[in-house]
Amino acid sequence: MALHESPSKITILSVLFIGIIGISTGSIFAKYAEAPSLIISTYRTGIAAAFMAPIALIYYRQELLSIKQKDLIYVFLAGLFLALHFATWITSLFYTSVASSVVIVETIPIWTALLSPLVTKDRTSLLSWLGIGLSFIGMIIITTGDFSIGKKALIGDLLALAGAWFGTFYFLAGRVVRPRMGLPSYTFICYGTAFAILLSTSLILGLPLRGFSTRTWWAFAGMGLVSQIIGHSSYNWALKHVSAGLVAVALLGEPLGATFLAWLLFHESLTIAKIIGGTAILTGIIIAARGENS
Repeated sequence: MALHESPSKITILSVLFIGIIGISTGSIFAKYAEAPSLIISTYRTGIAAAFMAPIALIYYRQELLSIKQKDLIYVFLAGLFLALHFATWITSLFYTSVASSVVIVETIPIWTALLSPLVTKDRTSLLSWLGIGLSFIGMIIITTGDFSIGKKALIGDLLALAGAWFGTFYFLAGRVVRPRMGLPSYTFICYGTAFAILLSTSLILGLPLRGFSTRTWWAFAGMGLVSQIIGHSSYNWALKHVSAGLVAVALLGEPLGATFLAWLLFHESLTIAKIIGGTAILTGIIIAARGENS
């Protein structure tokens, strides 16, 4: 394929599928990490930024030195929104049920599709909306059965909603700047910014940064190298070629991937509802891809 040609939809879907697998490991590694959730996010972004640093600084040094100020602001904003997404969503899990939190935070594709015409000028077709809706229904089917109510749950739900909005802004900021930046440069600055913010917050709150078990350190490494580098970076690669809305739809594959991995690794039950929901998610992603404008 010539360098000036855009990748095919098959290639883009394949990369997004890899991203789904990568990002789905987050909850699996979290099961092994005996550490505060904010610390897990800190090491996740820090390890990812450290991994990208030599690639960006050696092979993309000239690009880093020539980034326009406007583009740099967008990358910093993406990193800020990523950090806020992790902080608010993870905190919501302490106040409301996992199901409530997941359903709310996974509204990211809906918010992204609504705001894309205003921010990135990407318009969402009727077919893409159909795919978003079908995937969202599938995700609800998978997570149904553990919703919370009450004042405490309301706080958690609002935090999850904030996490959804910050996740939306993260994708939109990346969509604006990624067509003009290489993936190593973008991810190095973005993940590095998120790490700096999460680390500062952890220090202010007095959270422990060491003293963890070997299993926890391996979990940190897995989240940084698999969940973040493979998962998020696959999505960030796709942002150069397709709308933020389509990339956000792929996020709905995370509950499906996590369910499959939990069944494979922890022998958790794979119910009919989960199979039906998973089928709806995959079908919705494919439909959304078919509705993507050239």
